[in-house]
Amino acid sequence: MADRSSLKGWVLDALRELGGEGKIVEVCKVVWRDHGDELTPSGDLFYTWQYDIRWAAQHLRDNGYLVSVQKRRDAPWVLSELGRKTDTDAAAEAVARR
Repeated sequence: MADRSSLKGWVLDALRELGGEGKIVEVCKVVWRDHGDELTPSGDLFYTWQYDIRWAAQHLRDNGYLVSVQKRRDAPWVLSELGRKTDTDAAAEAVARR
């Protein structure tokens, strides 16, 4: 079953699949396609995951895995160099510890 911390790794994976950057809708489509079966039985997360994915992206941004969006809601999410080269599980674990 998925939990809120799962979203960080899923965001990184989705952005890698999208070539390193993508709009939130594109990222959410990839996450739903790849993890919808994990989200469905996840209790409240099923109802909040599209909000929580923004929290995950901000957390990744705060820890250097995504490039700053300069407070622009319409800016695509972009992997930083650290986000491009770090193993997804290692990045999600490192961010979870902070």
